[in-house]
Amino acid sequence: MELLILATLILVGASILKSADQRRRIALLGSHLGNYQIEKLMENLTEGYLRCLGEDDPERRTQIWALLDDTERKLSTQFSNFAAEFSRVDQREARVSTLPIAIPFAGRFLPAATFDVRRAFAIHAHGIAEVMRNDAHRTHKAKAYMMSAELFLMQHTCHWFCKSKAVASARMLARHKTAYQQLIDAVSPGTRSAYLELTGQ
Repeated sequence: MELLILATLILVGASILKSADQRRRIALLGSHLGNYQIEKLMENLTEGYLRCLGEDDPERRTQIWALLDDTERKLSTQFSNFAAEFSRVDQREARVSTLPIAIPFAGRFLPAATFDVRRAFAIHAHGIAEVMRNDAHRTHKAKAYMMSAELFLMQHTCHWFCKSKAVASARMLARHKTAYQQLIDAVSPGTRSAYLELTGQ
């Protein structure tokens, strides 16, 4: 009976610590993202891509692509600024656990099983900018597909930082019907290589 009580107390204590750690992370990320319109621009882009790909009039489609190009530039600039701002966060506050379950304050006690989210955001900023510039001369459709993957992977990283990889992947699957591995496969080669190396996945 005493062991059962002890185990229950440990579980309750761990749950309280996990919730406190996640609230801190959400507040930290939100305090920086709140300075930008990244989420709104993402929404405008993804909706615009769908509208454009469903447009039958070539002239109208060209007009929409031009507007989306401008939105991509704004989003890329804002995310680059966000990544630069977030890079000044204390390294101890920016660790993300790579363990399969969320362990409170893992970055402080198990640093070898973590990665630096500041570096992840820098990778995302570079990837978004590269796809936006389209130096590879991808078609509009291919560019839209890859940009969507870059943005969704960035969003996955944000959820991973705030909660856990499992929660982030579940949210991505529920919201966008896209698995984590699909995102990895769909982003630019540069993003994929750097991201996998950083996260050790």
